[in-house]
Amino acid sequence: MRLDWKVLGSAMGGFFAISYVLCVSYDLLFGAQMYRAWVDLLPGFHWLSWGSFALGLVETIAYGVFFGLVFAPLYNFFLVKVWRHAS
Repeated sequence: MRLDWKVLGSAMGGFFAISYVLCVSYDLLFGAQMYRAWVDLLPGFHWLSWGSFALGLVETIAYGVFFGLVFAPLYNFFLVKVWRHAS
């Protein structure tokens, strides 16, 4: 079965967004220091304002869509070119 990059990208964008919100919430509730990873991974993210939080959320969703855009064609290529010829 071939992968659709839009479906995979949407799923990964949602997964990354939920993970981001949970991590930021954890930091705020328990005083953890996981936000340092977000500062390094998300351009323009600073700890913490509403604008920075929203920017981080948009960027994590964009990373998920990018993942789908790159991963799905690679998966489909190897599915057709490598594994179907091997059987």
